[in-house]
Amino acid sequence: MATEDKTANAKPAPAGKSRRPLLLIIALIVLAGGGGAGWWFLKPQSAAAKAGAPAVQAAAAKSAAIYYKFDPAFVVNFGTEGNTRYLQITLEAMSRDPAVIEQIKSNEPAIRNDLVLLYSAQQYEALIAPEGKEKLRQATLDAVRKVVSTEGAKGEAVEGVYFTSFVIQ
Repeated sequence: MATEDKTANAKPAPAGKSRRPLLLIIALIVLAGGGGAGWWFLKPQSAAAKAGAPAVQAAAAKSAAIYYKFDPAFVVNFGTEGNTRYLQITLEAMSRDPAVIEQIKSNEPAIRNDLVLLYSAQQYEALIAPEGKEKLRQATLDAVRKVVSTEGAKGEAVEGVYFTSFVIQ
């Protein structure tokens, strides 16, 4: 019975006192977090960050590039008789308009025909120089744009063509 008296006479601790320190800690954490977030978002920006903001927004507004790989690679022979050489080019076209990429896919035979004729008319001496390769890349872009335009799409929406492999033998 002695144990029963001790437990019966013991008073439970008031609920408000034991929760008070915990509530104070939570309130302090919330206030510190809110103050830190307010400082972060309202702090003055540097002049460089302000100047770059429109450029970042413009870049974000631009659509992602879509690439179309012409497969298989283009392989042509070129050069004068008796001095025949081979050219192998792996090519990808880039646009940001999915409809233009579909137009390239559906007209690939016409594009390949024009490019085979273009590549087989090249001269070795011109192609070994970087300027010659760049000139050929630009001529390739023009040929692809011409076919796409002829078929009713926006040829200028083909933004670029890229040689991903270029082998002369």
